[in-house]
Amino acid sequence: MIGKKAKPETKSKRKILLIVLSVVAVLLIAGDWALSVIIYNENFNQRFESYKPLMRYVDDFDGLQRTKYEFVSNKGQKLTGYLYTSEEEPHGIIVMAHGFGGGGHNSYMDCADYFAHHGYCVFAYDATGNDESEGDGVGGLPQGVIDLNYAITFVEESGNFPNLPIVLFGHSWGGYSVCSVLTYHPEVKAVIACSGFNASLDLIESQGKKQAGAGIYLMLPFFQLHERLKYGSYASNTAIDGFSKSDAAVMILHSSDDGVVPARYGYDIYYEKYKDNSRFRFIRFEDKGHNYLNDKTYTDEFNAEFDKWRETLDYDYNASENKERFSKEKADYIHKNLDREKWCHSLDLELFKDFVTFYDENVIEK
Repeated sequence: MIGKKAKPETKSKRKILLIVLSVVAVLLIAGDWALSVIIYNENFNQRFESYKPLMRYVDDFDGLQRTKYEFVSNKGQKLTGYLYTSEEEPHGIIVMAHGFGGGGHNSYMDCADYFAHHGYCVFAYDATGNDESEGDGVGGLPQGVIDLNYAITFVEESGNFPNLPIVLFGHSWGGYSVCSVLTYHPEVKAVIACSGFNASLDLIESQGKKQAGAGIYLMLPFFQLHERLKYGSYASNTAIDGFSKSDAAVMILHSSDDGVVPARYGYDIYYEKYKDNSRFRFIRFEDKGHNYLNDKTYTDEFNAEFDKWRETLDYDYNASENKERFSKEKADYIHKNLDREKWCHSLDLELFKDFVTFYDENVIEK
């Protein structure tokens, strides 16, 4: 009947139902939130150490010198860095940011060596949770921008470094970091970003789709909230934000077949916005993958021989009970067979010559 009032017991039941549904919704959201944090930490809050048999050492490079420094990052954790120099007089300082997951800056020591012998001293450091730096884990992707911010400030204010123009070099995670950090250091003269991404959530989406398919889009809001609570404005700061706050010259490199950081998460975004801007130089490869700083000829040869050796083993090297044995024998094989001269001197020299020219054009006074 129109206008008939609901019975008190009906109102009470509705109220109870609403409360129950609200509690269930809160529990579901809390569960998704907790699961998202666990997944995030499993992927991005790990500690990474360089694989010792393949580490590079300063003695591998003729005339390369380095001086160790320690500086403090945002949570009081001590980070370790090295100033790489040669007998050549520098006209600029390159602050170098390494990639994610392979340990600290060690695998980029050949890059530091090249730059040190071509007009630049290089300050390369291990980010939080990597190699010689403190931290139980990296924490998350925005930590790379934070650590680079503190590294640049240390170079500028510690009094340990010559008063020279500062330029940046980064690959992958480092490529994202050197662009995003321009928001906090617009005084930087030039940036070279290789295989980078625009925002932390871009890489999470890219990698998440491989593991969870379309399900990653249900978790992205929780990842975003987690980073925001943990890192504040650093979490939302992007490479595009950095470009807008700076007049630095920028070189962007990417390969179309990059399976780690697809070009659409970085290069394509930048190109669409800045292709007609004279500050920017774009280099796009077609078939060089994620890591193209080195000529892979020797690496491919070594890996082929390693695969042949591995197949001669008389036990299942994938079995968990043989993990320790295989690890030791693998290290022994590398120690006996790795040609360190070729391993440590395999840079794409034409590419690095181009890098130096780009820096020189923006550092040396005309």
